[in-house]
Amino acid sequence: MSDTFSTMEQQASYGVGRQMGEQLAANPFEGIDIPAVQAGLADAFLGKESQVSMEDLQVAFTEISRRLQEVQEAQAAEASAEGEAFLAENAKREEIIVTESGLQYEVLAQGEGEKPTLESTIRAHYHGTFINGEVFDSSVTRGQPAEFPVSGVIAGWTEALQLMPVGTKVKLYVPQHLAYGERGAGASIPPYSTLVFEVELLDIL
Repeated sequence: MSDTFSTMEQQASYGVGRQMGEQLAANPFEGIDIPAVQAGLADAFLGKESQVSMEDLQVAFTEISRRLQEVQEAQAAEASAEGEAFLAENAKREEIIVTESGLQYEVLAQGEGEKPTLESTIRAHYHGTFINGEVFDSSVTRGQPAEFPVSGVIAGWTEALQLMPVGTKVKLYVPQHLAYGERGAGASIPPYSTLVFEVELLDIL
């Protein structure tokens, strides 16, 4: 660890700067100038007059927003195309069942219990990944099953759960329109992501 910031005030100030930097990094745009960011921060904090006119700031912000939107649209189109290609290839496998909605699943273990309804609340273990295998959420890893209403989850889950007798374990391949679609889910799931889940229905509550 660096000894540059040795006092509590310096460390807290550095923390503020880190948080701002992380926010900028989460929404990056090409050409960001860190010294200019520092100058703007210092001028605002010290109550100095802006070194850039309001008109120029508005023009700059508008242009940066346009560039960011272009990047996001390109990323979304790429994610959507990758998901569609993955699902098209996956559907060729003999063990895959494709429903009318486009949901794909395979049965890993067949249970013999009752099936949930749209009004049910269930307990399940799940392991969620992107199509590249990267894990984004897992009750299995946490060692704690999840409980939720059948109607309170993504559309792909709502459909699949009603097909599963208690004790069944399936692997779901969820198209983006049955998952989080154009919104994504916070920082963990980008827009237009096709998702893969292993789901084991443990109980109906």
